[in-house]
Amino acid sequence: MRSVIFFDIDGTIVTEDERAVIPESTKAAIALARQKGNLTFINSGRTAFNISPKVKELGFDGYICGCGTYIEYGGKVLMSRTVPKEDCLRIAALLRECNVTPVYEHSQGYFFDDKAPMTEGLRYFMDVFVDSGIDVSGRVEDKNFGFDKFVIWKNHKSNMELFFREISKEYSVIDRGEGFYENVPLGFSKATGIATILRLLDISIENAYAIGDSMNDLPMLQAVPNSIAMGGAENLYPYVSYVTSPIEEDGIANALKHFCLI
Repeated sequence: MRSVIFFDIDGTIVTEDERAVIPESTKAAIALARQKGNLTFINSGRTAFNISPKVKELGFDGYICGCGTYIEYGGKVLMSRTVPKEDCLRIAALLRECNVTPVYEHSQGYFFDDKAPMTEGLRYFMDVFVDSGIDVSGRVEDKNFGFDKFVIWKNHKSNMELFFREISKEYSVIDRGEGFYENVPLGFSKATGIATILRLLDISIENAYAIGDSMNDLPMLQAVPNSIAMGGAENLYPYVSYVTSPIEEDGIANALKHFCLI
């Protein structure tokens, strides 16, 4: 029976720093897992356009992006869900009222709000985007404004009571720490993406594996019996069946060896 392995990107395959390194042992382990007949999928909070070429070069069978709002297999898009335009505009107005700083994530690009406070988090993100060649010209006022999901940073003037009360009616709010929150439409997650792929490929849940390093990976990790936390991701340790070594200490290779996938 073939198995399927779901990988987060940042902090799992790629180092979560300015270097954005993919360890050589990770590249070799993923290639060997595929040679042995296992399927490999990216399962990321990143939206589809923001999967870097060096990640795609590893040769994944498919992609679950935007926390389950986009699914691709064998080069074909199976599902892509963008929030309706009127709801996007309503959310943008609400976030201005809450005085938080958003980045709106669409499968084809990012949108920003110049009326929102500038934060260190946003400044860092934009610097990284520019260095990566990502277009940062999209704005809320654009005719094609829309999003699949969004993130926000709070500040000392943010009305977080209003934010949580209203946003939680329609979105799962994921606390990523340090005043940074990821917001995914209810009914979508990394777990729903896994369920879709297992159903499509008729693969048993017992043959599904997931590897991640942050709290937005928790739905994915709880969706499979073979769940793996990267070394250093202590918040996830209580929820997984195996803790591997850190990313630059052959974490992916050691995890796949532990489960006899390579």
